[in-house]
Amino acid sequence: MRDYVKRVSQMLPKLSEEQIKQILQSVTSENEMLDSILDSLSTGLMVVNTDWCLLKVNNLAERYLKEPFVNDEIKNTSKNQEPVYNLLNENEICSFLKDCAKEDKTNVSEEFSTTNSSGSIRFVQVSVFSWIYDGQMKGRIIKFYDITEKRTQEVLLRRMENMAGLTNLAAGMAHEIKNPLGAIGIHIQLIQRAVKKQREGEGLLPEKKFLEDHLDIVNEEIENLNKLVMNFLFAVRPVKANLELKCPNPVIQNIVQFFAPEFEKSGVSFSFTECDKIEKFPRLLIDEKLFREVLINIVQNSFAAIKEKMDENESFSDGMIEIKALVRDDLYTLKISDNGSGMSEDTLSHIFEPYFTTKASGTGLGMTMVYKIVKEFGGDISVSSTKNIGTDFTITIPVPQTDKKLLGKGNCL
Repeated sequence: MRDYVKRVSQMLPKLSEEQIKQILQSVTSENEMLDSILDSLSTGLMVVNTDWCLLKVNNLAERYLKEPFVNDEIKNTSKNQEPVYNLLNENEICSFLKDCAKEDKTNVSEEFSTTNSSGSIRFVQVSVFSWIYDGQMKGRIIKFYDITEKRTQEVLLRRMENMAGLTNLAAGMAHEIKNPLGAIGIHIQLIQRAVKKQREGEGLLPEKKFLEDHLDIVNEEIENLNKLVMNFLFAVRPVKANLELKCPNPVIQNIVQFFAPEFEKSGVSFSFTECDKIEKFPRLLIDEKLFREVLINIVQNSFAAIKEKMDENESFSDGMIEIKALVRDDLYTLKISDNGSGMSEDTLSHIFEPYFTTKASGTGLGMTMVYKIVKEFGGDISVSSTKNIGTDFTITIPVPQTDKKLLGKGNCL
């Protein structure tokens, strides 16, 4: 097309009015076809000049603008004098593009979570590329790519992997139910025999005290069964994670600020160490509420372990819970350490199993839910512990591909 236009421009003085009209119609038709191709793409595109002012936008990219544009009218509007990042309706995307313009960045990408008109969360990848024409930089091409389906498939795959563990969970549940059912059966049989014996003799019911004792045990076991079933449903219920791209640091800071005063009254220090060598902390694909639940569960267990050690050892009074963050390569790592009573190797090997607990009133499901939530985030969790020394929980969560490119190198653990 470019060579064709050059040849026509050279021949222009020799062409008739009719020939020029035909050429213009041909060029117009060609441009309309190119516009229709752009609008048919499954990727949103914006073209901006070197001042980041909008020159062209297709239909999919237009939804990110505060006001609709018509390509043919862009050059005739004062809005063309505005940088494109001032025209977008998503603040985080605006900041990203403004940063790219300020730092003269190109060939970079970043992911964002947005909310559409129906309230659904969508994930979009925004990329910035150089626009080169005749060997010169003419501006930037901005690509908007909806990756919601990709993220949804990743979540579904993790859930399917989690479902594979339900077989062992169901087997454990069946074992737990057998004991109270056996106790209920025995006590009902005792009542039945006593009633039958009395009726065959004097025709009277057994003494009230006799019936009450057995029925109390039956009711107690029924209540235990109900708790088992409710806990089982809680354990197998899929984690309803509302995943968004969020920075985890504010959540951790809020938890430390909330618990620190209470812990300090008991002689336990509680701190969070951020990695100051990182230029920018990444945003992770997490649910803030569930992420908070994970941290609170672990921190409360650490506090209980320290209190236990204090009760057993009067000379021990300097409890410590510390959270440290590390970003390396494509992983965000969080380490929660304490100097509490620690765990034996046997306890350590069962810590994430359903119904396993060392507490008299515990359900044995807290750490199971922690494990499920971290897996829902696509992450992993491990624990190391030494009896009477302390425990370290390590959580790793993947950094989205586009976020890790913006990070510096750091090591704080």
